[in-house]
Amino acid sequence: MGVEKQKKAKPGSGRAYAVLESPHISEKATILSEGNEYVFKVNKRANKIEIKNAVEEVYGVDVVSVNIINIHKKRRRFGRYTGWRKGYKKAVVKLKKGQKIELISR
Repeated sequence: MGVEKQKKAKPGSGRAYAVLESPHISEKATILSEGNEYVFKVNKRANKIEIKNAVEEVYGVDVVSVNIINIHKKRRRFGRYTGWRKGYKKAVVKLKKGQKIELISR
């Protein structure tokens, strides 16, 4: 009757796909990708270390730094009804020089 230890996520366990939701495609993200920085929409509860490990596992690249931006929900009107547009978390991931990720096939 010992104390059970928490299991760590093994590489290739699928946790990386739960952290990275999708690449964020915008004009600014395209400009950043020319400078070895890529933007992803990530899980609201993910931290920098989890994002770094997920990008390295999924894309097979070396991550130098991760910056996180929280986009807050915004109020939207639909005629006379008001609602909310969902908020999300963005991560700007900088890669080692000389490496790149092919997000959109050209």
